[in-house]
Amino acid sequence: MGIKWRNRALPAVLPALVLLAATGCVSSPGDPEAGPTAKSSTSGTRSVARVCAKPEAGPAKAPAGAVTVDPSVTGDLAAKTKSSPPNTVFWLGPGKHKLEQDRYAQVIPKEGDTYLGAPGAVLDGGKTNQYAFGGGARSVTIRYLTVERFVAPQNEGVVNHDSADGWVIEHATIQRNSGAGLMAGARQQVRASCLRDNGQYGMNAYKTGDTVSGLVIEGNEIAANNTDDWERRQPGCGCTGGVKFWAVNGADVRGNWVHDNRGPGLWADTNNNDFRIEDNVLEANDGAALFYETSYNAVIRNNKILRNNWVEGRRYAERGDNFPFATIYLSESGGEPRVRARTDKIEIYRNVLENNWNGITLWENADRFCNSPANTSSGVCTLLVRQSDRCTRPAITTAPLYTDCRWKTQRVDIHDNRFVLDTSVVECTVKCDRMAVLANYGTYPDWSPYRGEQVAESITDKQQNRWHDNVYLGPWKFVAHDPSRVLESGQWQGTPYRQDAGSTFGPRAGG
Repeated sequence: MGIKWRNRALPAVLPALVLLAATGCVSSPGDPEAGPTAKSSTSGTRSVARVCAKPEAGPAKAPAGAVTVDPSVTGDLAAKTKSSPPNTVFWLGPGKHKLEQDRYAQVIPKEGDTYLGAPGAVLDGGKTNQYAFGGGARSVTIRYLTVERFVAPQNEGVVNHDSADGWVIEHATIQRNSGAGLMAGARQQVRASCLRDNGQYGMNAYKTGDTVSGLVIEGNEIAANNTDDWERRQPGCGCTGGVKFWAVNGADVRGNWVHDNRGPGLWADTNNNDFRIEDNVLEANDGAALFYETSYNAVIRNNKILRNNWVEGRRYAERGDNFPFATIYLSESGGEPRVRARTDKIEIYRNVLENNWNGITLWENADRFCNSPANTSSGVCTLLVRQSDRCTRPAITTAPLYTDCRWKTQRVDIHDNRFVLDTSVVECTVKCDRMAVLANYGTYPDWSPYRGEQVAESITDKQQNRWHDNVYLGPWKFVAHDPSRVLESGQWQGTPYRQDAGSTFGPRAGG
């Protein structure tokens, strides 16, 4: 993990918004004219996933052949699951379902089991049970069910606790639990669900000893998670936000409303690859809307990104920190053709970023690389060098390890976005108005081959990081090479940086 984000909550859920094409007009948040029938100047709209306010109702009667689960019988769900064969359909009747009064009591599905909640069906952990659904069974489906008040430990999850593969979670409400509401296994699909008010994450996409592949997160509302404020309890833990991704290879994150989370909205941390993040609304998260860290190859497009990072950005600015804490923050992450994916770069395009604290920052920590004490992902190396102990002198000073032992912010293409900033809305006068591409001066450890300015020079001039054909409205500034180089648009476009060719700049914010 790189720079950590400490957080406190913003006010609760904001009014519905629409996701407009990045080249269209931008409606103000909460504007009554910005309803579901509003149109941009060039395309139609995509509605926000407001699933928490009115969840989809499940079947009022048990489907033919389903096993009925009685909420008046404590432990009925776990017992009937145990006594039924694989591929059974369970229908949870209306009311509050409870497990036995034991912290480890949980439902252990068999392969292919399906759980359907009737209208008003709730699985309640009673602030006693740690886990709702666990075990290694594949292809389990959970629909129309509310799961709440479980007390999973830090970094563990309530639903799919053991990260089994092939689970489908649809039209579910997973709320008010400790730890993560949901874990993830390979080929997991989470659709049209409400993940809110969980103590740590809405979802923790992590599987011990393995990667998570083929993940789909679509049409969900992911709101107000990290209620336990873990960065305050464990400063620098890097363990907060709406969704955290660890070593996920292949993810489609689309059509979600990610808002009001403490910490980042979406955080991909350490050796993630091949993400498509599109058609989302990322709004009013305390930290970055999107933090993509020590990871590879992504497409970030057609997102509406509003009023993020006010809490964290303001806090660091008030401390006098001049680092451009960003709304889209790429930290040691870039395109890598040698890592197989649907793209060989990070492409950020057709997004609307409106009244956030700063814009996009591309960053490399010169001291962070495999086998360095400054690598906070301890013991982990890049996807190009699996064994950290290979990255040491003298081998690290020459090809290929000199290049391959680093996570590099490279091959980032930022184009056709719309950046709007009205400082009177953000209520700031300095340090909230920046795009950046930079690194620190390498100093550590003493055997590092990356000391000095070489990483800063590479990320700025040599690693194919380009802004072009964007629209800027408002008093934007630009940072290149290191935090001390704050540029006006003309300097940014001129020699030696030559950024934002074909872009337009309007000093006054507008719609």
